[in-house]
Amino acid sequence: MTPKRFAFVIADLYGGGAEKSLLYTAAGLHQRGHTVKVFILRDRIEQPIPDGVTVENLALINRFSKMFSTPLVEKWQAARIARTLDAFAADVVLSCSCDKITRHLRHPNLWFWIKSDISAKFSDPDQRAKAFAKVHRFYTGRNVVAVSQGVKDNLLDVIGLRPAEIRAIYNPYEREPFLRLAEEPAPVPEGEYLINVGTYEPRKRHDRLLRAYKASGVTTPLVLLGKGKGDEEARLRKMIEDMGLAERVILPGYQTNPYPFIRHAKALILTSDAEGLPRALIESLLLGTPVVSVDCPSGPREILAGELADFLVPREDEAALADAIARMDAAPITVTEAHYRPFLKETVLPQFEALSK
Repeated sequence: MTPKRFAFVIADLYGGGAEKSLLYTAAGLHQRGHTVKVFILRDRIEQPIPDGVTVENLALINRFSKMFSTPLVEKWQAARIARTLDAFAADVVLSCSCDKITRHLRHPNLWFWIKSDISAKFSDPDQRAKAFAKVHRFYTGRNVVAVSQGVKDNLLDVIGLRPAEIRAIYNPYEREPFLRLAEEPAPVPEGEYLINVGTYEPRKRHDRLLRAYKASGVTTPLVLLGKGKGDEEARLRKMIEDMGLAERVILPGYQTNPYPFIRHAKALILTSDAEGLPRALIESLLLGTPVVSVDCPSGPREILAGELADFLVPREDEAALADAIARMDAAPITVTEAHYRPFLKETVLPQFEALSK
């Protein structure tokens, strides 16, 4: 197609999954001949910047803007962004994680990129009502890209959003970089092991994982790869000790490169209460490692296709989870390209190109 100019607007590039997927998408579009620029609102960059992707700091989030965060300040920030986008002559604008500000933009081809299932984040009725009201306030009558079909369905059917247009587009992936990273030296445990990758936090439900793992009766060790804030790791270690699993559960500490651990694992297990489109499942399949997952909202059902669907279990059914772990441990599924083809950049990037009107 005719080369286009893509602008991405994001608060910063300091975090994890959302920032990584944005940069992967930007790099992929550049490789396909488009001009791409990422606009950040404060100078916090942790991620490596891909070749061909330009990052410009607009310095719009600072002590002043945080201290006086009002709609008037947001509109001033949005006006500054609008002038920059006009100067760049963007054909498509994708806003990610800074929608409180960018909702005031009126670019003719602005899309709000929603990467998590907002409907599953809150159990308290008051917090849930406030979150839903915020979604309606920000996105009613606007263009939305949802990171999965499940996120799209929940926005429409659970929250009741009425956007101008909404499309479900997965994050794009390229397999070769993950395979290269998986070959780097790492303190991978010897022998067979199962693995869970994720921050030590309540939403990841390590308690569910540990109970099901114990009930499964498997003797294959379980690696919990991640880190936790505050006393979360201490709480997890106590849980492991109390369950009598200290000899079989391994906490190797935070690893900047988790991919050797995933590549050499017998299977990856996900037990979260909620996800948007869980990267760990997709990256595991890209590395040839089969997966077991609870059917949490909203991504696992879309990822575990074909014979892997037998290893997708109801979120609250720990007996079914234990059985799935035991079955996978006994006879691991062989991963083929068909399992991860929907997430490859060749499949996904044309859908981003189609956002250009």
